[in-house]
Amino acid sequence: MINKTYPITEKLLKNGLNLSSKLLHLLTTEAESLKNNADSKTISSIAFNKKEAVSQLDQFSKQMTQVLATEKLPLSPSGIEEYFKKAESVNLNTSSSTSLWQQIISISKQSKLLNEKNGASINLLAQHTQRSLQIIKGKSQQATTYGRDGSTYSERLSHTLISV
Repeated sequence: MINKTYPITEKLLKNGLNLSSKLLHLLTTEAESLKNNADSKTISSIAFNKKEAVSQLDQFSKQMTQVLATEKLPLSPSGIEEYFKKAESVNLNTSSSTSLWQQIISISKQSKLLNEKNGASINLLAQHTQRSLQIIKGKSQQATTYGRDGSTYSERLSHTLISV
């Protein structure tokens, strides 16, 4: 069966690499946009495109799961490795596919880290925006402190600056 699925796997891996690269590019663009204070429309557009790319990667993952299932293997690093070993055992050249898979893994790791950084940046910007809105609305700033028993409570730090 692997003789029939292997050419499909090669095509899937090429597509997976393209999709992974696309997502990394979008994440890099998002990071630059956040760094350069891009407007919300730009960030929203990037978020929409990222969602599309992730959806396509999810489809790629489902297709790879189906291919591996033909050999009763899971979609995991060990499952992929075993699949390549089975392909080699019937004299199929796996060097190109193995390289594609390693590139996908590498790009995925980069994407994960960049996505986490972008998420942290967005969270920080949201906190600053929320605090600015609280100040504009005249809500007092509060600090969380700890009592003797370790319980937390909020304490007012300032008075209303602006009344809307």
